[in-house]
Amino acid sequence: MSVVSQVILQADDELRYPTSGELQSMQNFFRTGMQRTRVAAILTENEKRIIDDASQKLWKIHPDYIAAGGNAAGGKQRAQCLRDYGWYLRLVTYGVLAGDKEPIETIGLIGAREMYNSLGVPMAGMVDAVKCLKDVALNLLNDADAAETGPYFDFIVQYLEG
Repeated sequence: MSVVSQVILQADDELRYPTSGELQSMQNFFRTGMQRTRVAAILTENEKRIIDDASQKLWKIHPDYIAAGGNAAGGKQRAQCLRDYGWYLRLVTYGVLAGDKEPIETIGLIGAREMYNSLGVPMAGMVDAVKCLKDVALNLLNDADAAETGPYFDFIVQYLEG
């Protein structure tokens, strides 16, 4: 939920006008709007490149995943991995646009660890995959944009690490 929605709902729940501090947080949110939309556009426009480059980095870290008998050995399994990488990249863009980590958690992380464990997906590999996505994605951004975007990837990593 964006800061604007949070402020409005909180004020309405308490039957009051937004406080000066809440209005200041909204101003900060609006001030960074161009940056957030720019980052989301860069990530979206480069999705395929980010996923392809990140997966190549991951296969170098964990070559056993794509070896015979590995979790991503077959075309179907590899496609499912890449689908998940795209999902996590998309979650980061949601967080960036909202200026908040809440959409990442509610839309895509609740139950993720349990699902991967039930499917026998190595959590260390998922953590490394998100770290690879982060490395590739942040290299496409300027320093300021990377500094604002990195924590969203870190949030996913922390969640997956448990």
